[in-house]
Amino acid sequence: MENLEIITITPSSPEYAEVFGLRDEILRKPLGMSLKNDDLSRDHTDIILVGKHNGSVIVCLMLHHLDDTQMQLRQMAVHSQWQGKGAGKQLVQAAEKLAADRGYKTMVLHARKTALGFYAAMNYGTSGSEFEEVGIPHYIMLKDL
Repeated sequence: MENLEIITITPSSPEYAEVFGLRDEILRKPLGMSLKNDDLSRDHTDIILVGKHNGSVIVCLMLHHLDDTQMQLRQMAVHSQWQGKGAGKQLVQAAEKLAADRGYKTMVLHARKTALGFYAAMNYGTSGSEFEEVGIPHYIMLKDL
């Protein structure tokens, strides 16, 4: 896929409504849940990274400061029409560069079991045993930046 327009936004940015909708559609509705019921307070302190194509948000993720060396990638969502076309990979690579540029040494994430292959292909390794989050299996995955 051609390069995305990758930008950081805040909850007050006009793109935030699209990010909220994308996260709800991809991450919550398939589980019979709604993002409206989640605590979104971290959205105000996390870095929100989005990829836009023709002016529309097609991929998003959040970066959360864990400590001086670790950044957590969370709430990654790719519009269903763009899955498997490289948009997610481009955004994760941009997130890794941003974190490394800010001095972080490790990216940490809670990968859904169904996403293990995606992250493994980007050199993330699993750490520990399977656990449940939002009612489905997850694994902690790590990558040195």
